[in-house]
Amino acid sequence: MSNQPAGIFPLQSVFAQGLFWMALSMGSFIAMSVGSRELAETLSIRQVLFFRALVGLFVLLAVGRALFPEVRRMTQVRLHVIRNVVHFTAQYFWTIGIVLLPLASVFALEFTMPIWVALFAWLLLRERLTQRRILATIGGFVGVLVIVRPGAGMIDPAAGLVLVAAAGYGLSLIMVKRLTQHCSPGAIVVWMILIQLPLGFIAAVTDWRPVHLTDVPWMVVAGAGALAAHYCQAQALKRLEASVVIPIDFLRVPLAALAGFYLYGEAIDIWVFLGGAIILLSNFQAVLAEQREKRQQA
Repeated sequence: MSNQPAGIFPLQSVFAQGLFWMALSMGSFIAMSVGSRELAETLSIRQVLFFRALVGLFVLLAVGRALFPEVRRMTQVRLHVIRNVVHFTAQYFWTIGIVLLPLASVFALEFTMPIWVALFAWLLLRERLTQRRILATIGGFVGVLVIVRPGAGMIDPAAGLVLVAAAGYGLSLIMVKRLTQHCSPGAIVVWMILIQLPLGFIAAVTDWRPVHLTDVPWMVVAGAGALAAHYCQAQALKRLEASVVIPIDFLRVPLAALAGFYLYGEAIDIWVFLGGAIILLSNFQAVLAEQREKRQQA
């Protein structure tokens, strides 16, 4: 045991650990989106999903063997299957958005996910849909309108697909939160790879294109980024309240805007930041008020 003062190593605090995992998660999500876009230049989107999962399998075989005994217990396997079918479908729509829309727009629209989480929690878990959540939903809808600006011309259908993906991610998140009561974050990621790999293969063979050696580095970036993003996010969720995670995760929007600007010459659209901020603040106020109410009741 080290005799160094605790303050020298801030990662010893649970809060600092959560921030650290969130930073890794955001960077991994950006890397996954860039790798997926580069792969989609030569491969089909279905192949992109397959190779992302395939790379994830190799990573797990190299560093994640200790998780296999837990996986063999088959805990909550039915919920794992349902969650990954939903998540795989959402990933497909999300990747279409990554290819067709500016990166910042995709991440901003994805931040409607807390709205869908509240809606599905009300429908499936019978959780109370509070007035704050209703107002957050309205605010999120306004934010979406600001981003897509329906009066500014033809709305890109890809934006609608990203919203569908956000709904799928919201439903998937509810199932992940339930799974964390029975499974470790690592086991959840292993099940994700084991289920989504055959799903990706079946989808990929229906739209297979020649694979080149130059695709391999981007496969590694996309696959390792996807695996790291979900693992780091699960670790952060174990350490941080949602009221902390949501505003931190919003930093993905400006980070994606910078990546799009420097890598692809995408213009930095102020409307994306304005709409994203409306979505963020709407959800943040609701979550913050709910957390305050829980503390008062406790």
